[in-house]
Amino acid sequence: MQRIPVDVARLGSLMCVVPPEPRVNQETGQIRTDADGTETWVVGVSVRQLDRRRADVIEVTVSGEPKGITEGMRVILNDLVAVAWEIDGRKGTSFRASAVLPGAAPVAPPVKQRGGGES
Repeated sequence: MQRIPVDVARLGSLMCVVPPEPRVNQETGQIRTDADGTETWVVGVSVRQLDRRRADVIEVTVSGEPKGITEGMRVILNDLVAVAWEIDGRKGTSFRASAVLPGAAPVAPPVKQRGGGES
């Protein structure tokens, strides 16, 4: 499998759209673990490149349960990589991060005051 680092600085916004849930083996029902035996979790994240209008949703796998992540929250993805895979004639790309962390809230634009006199 080829691991390709992803430049998250080129992404305009990262927002959790599916809260963290354990990554489960569909055949056994057991929670999957990484090479160290740590449970793996999946977070659905909406990503949008700075120069694009359309957003995509990717599932990001992370070792250990991400804390403090809720639906609609901006998130930070540490060390995001894309992993190209091929199994039994099927192929695709999966995403993995070393951590999914709560992100800073967006800065609201200043509210414009309407002109007029004081009352």
